[in-house]
Amino acid sequence: MGNIIFQWFRWHFIDASISILKAWRNFLLFGLNYFSIPLLLKTLFSPWHKYIWSYPRGFDIRKYFEVWTSNLVFRFVGASVRSFLIGVGICGEILIFIGGILVLVGWLILPLVSTFSLFFGIKLWLNSI
Repeated sequence: MGNIIFQWFRWHFIDASISILKAWRNFLLFGLNYFSIPLLLKTLFSPWHKYIWSYPRGFDIRKYFEVWTSNLVFRFVGASVRSFLIGVGICGEILIFIGGILVLVGWLILPLVSTFSLFFGIKLWLNSI
C-alpha cells in the first residue's frame, strides 16, 4: 500500500491523468463521428442528396450536355457543402484538442497552484495582522 502521500501522488499524476487522456480520446472520437468527417471525405465528390439525372436513350447531343452539366453542378454543390462541413468539423476537433491539452496541463499543475495559493494567502493574512 505505502504511505498515503505516495498513494495520492500515484492517483493524481498517473491514474487520474490516464482517465483524463481516455476522456479526451472519447471527445475526439465523438467529434469525428458527430461531423462524419471520414464519411464526408469518402463521398466528397458524390452528387448532393444523390440527385443524378440519367442520360437519355438515343443520340441527342443537347440532352447529353444538359444532363452532364446538371450532374456536374450537383457534384459541385455536394463537394462545396461537404468541404464546409469538413472544415467545421476540423475546427471543432482543433478546439477539442486544445481544450484537452489545457485540462491535462491544468490538472498536472493543480497541486503547485494550490500550494502556492495557500502559502500566498497565509502570507497576506499574516501581513494584515
